[in-house]
Amino acid sequence: MNERSEEHREEEYDPQVQSFTLILHAGNSKSSAMEAIAAANAGDFQKAEDKLKEADEELTVAHQTQTDLLVRMSRGESIPVDVLMVHAQDHLNAASIISTMAKQLTAVQKELAELKEKING
Repeated sequence: MNERSEEHREEEYDPQVQSFTLILHAGNSKSSAMEAIAAANAGDFQKAEDKLKEADEELTVAHQTQTDLLVRMSRGESIPVDVLMVHAQDHLNAASIISTMAKQLTAVQKELAELKEKING
């Protein structure tokens, strides 16, 4: 989390910025997760793990942005829900699902490679 004070963050609040921040980090997470799948499919498990870590880091930032919005709402602040915010939430949901699936697919590919190694020597 940024070192800015809570008061400073409150002064800078802009719903569009929050939406675009969600889209940015969720999109980065999805891209890294897809790169992890591609690396695992190619047998490059170290790169896959590195990309999964990147995906998790980006997803954490996106989730923190969402949490900030939820905290504001719980304090009684009005959070506009427009098409952009819905789109941002959709990106976050998709990123979360893709990240989870990328971890599973990477594990399956790694196990498959280990089994092939045992069979082929």
